[in-house]
Amino acid sequence: MTWIISPSGPLSGEVQVPGDKSITHRAYILGAVSVGETVVSRPLRAEDTDNTLEAIRSLGVDVESKGDVVLIRGRGPDGLSEPGDVLDLGNSGTGVRLLAGLLAGCSFLSILTGDSSLRGRPMGRVTDPLKRMGAAIDGRDGGRLLPLVIRGGGLKAVDFVSPVSSAQVKSCVLLAGLQARGTTTFREPVLSRDHTGRMLKSMGVHLATRGGSTIMMGGQSLSACEIAVPGDISSAAFFLVAGAVLNGSDVVIRNVGVNPTRTGIIRLLSAMGADIEIDDRPWDVEPVADIRVRGTGRLRGFKVPLEWVPSIIDELPLAAVAAAAADGITEIRGAGELRVKESDRITGTVRMLQRAGVLVRELDDGFIVEGGGSIKGADFKSGGDHRIAMASAILSLLAGSTSRVSDIKCVATSFGTFPDVLNTLSPGALAPEPSAESDSLPALSRVD
Repeated sequence: MTWIISPSGPLSGEVQVPGDKSITHRAYILGAVSVGETVVSRPLRAEDTDNTLEAIRSLGVDVESKGDVVLIRGRGPDGLSEPGDVLDLGNSGTGVRLLAGLLAGCSFLSILTGDSSLRGRPMGRVTDPLKRMGAAIDGRDGGRLLPLVIRGGGLKAVDFVSPVSSAQVKSCVLLAGLQARGTTTFREPVLSRDHTGRMLKSMGVHLATRGGSTIMMGGQSLSACEIAVPGDISSAAFFLVAGAVLNGSDVVIRNVGVNPTRTGIIRLLSAMGADIEIDDRPWDVEPVADIRVRGTGRLRGFKVPLEWVPSIIDELPLAAVAAAAADGITEIRGAGELRVKESDRITGTVRMLQRAGVLVRELDDGFIVEGGGSIKGADFKSGGDHRIAMASAILSLLAGSTSRVSDIKCVATSFGTFPDVLNTLSPGALAPEPSAESDSLPALSRVD
């Protein structure tokens, strides 16, 4: 499947983006072990999160979908049952790593796997601390690659120092720590996204955050609650960048999650000179706002501080698009984590820019972009990575001629309505390439 992207003038309009993927995963998993019925409103319905929902069903949890609401009837900390088959999380690193932590405390056998991409991603960063806590885990490469075979139960608390700032690793250890004897401490270089901690607190769990450390006593139970999932800032970022780089644009994105550990893309665009307004909305667990961006045509490159990188790690391919449109040089380092995402996103981002004629140099842990030059239309390849596919589409809006983005089925893992939202802001900018497959594609429609 292939998209055809036409160069765009200014973007204009108001849109909403799908629910936050990170929060949806956590709502499903924590709801499964809470006491009572957890009501999750406006969750992300995409392949990644649907795989997590199917996994908790396989663990004996009663789940019911009612329109834009998912009801999860939790079974408490000891109520999960041994699955009858392997739990396949598809392409979801978040789903598989968080479930590994949950299952490490369950005294039955479970097996986790995923697609070919996920089976190549590193799992030692979660299995190493889980083994230290007492879980019996095996798998390929000594339990460092999927499939993972987990025999859990009988966990003891751990004081774990993570070499990288990772919300997935932190959440995994905390989920295991809930079922462990003693107090678990997770330490990381810079505080990563804190969705799990916020949600645990909303369910009655006591934990503390001090600097880069999160501390929690085991044996606490979770009380079911209502969780309103805000729009995903990582999805909104595509249109924030598009609005910032296309002069004259005026874009409003409603009800977006603006958790401070996730808003690095807003801070980066503002530092580059983008005109962005944040209008806070009423919120409970997660801060929410309407975000407005206007294109001024005056972005400038700069050296991104290392401490900003954890809060922008998923948006760095988009940061590169903004850098290509900005005057001067943008340098991003400290992003080695991009090498082990759905693809090697450093190489993928560099190749994307090179195809468009942008001057860019690849680094071991990032890239240097020389912006301000002309951008040409090109044939972009996603490499099976949803974020590279959508970043290529945004870059194509700046080009002097039509572009193609191929291998775009991967977008369904996180943001299947991306074409609809883009065409709302720039009608006709994106169309599926006519082919034999086109007959089976849903018609693009405007988003109200």
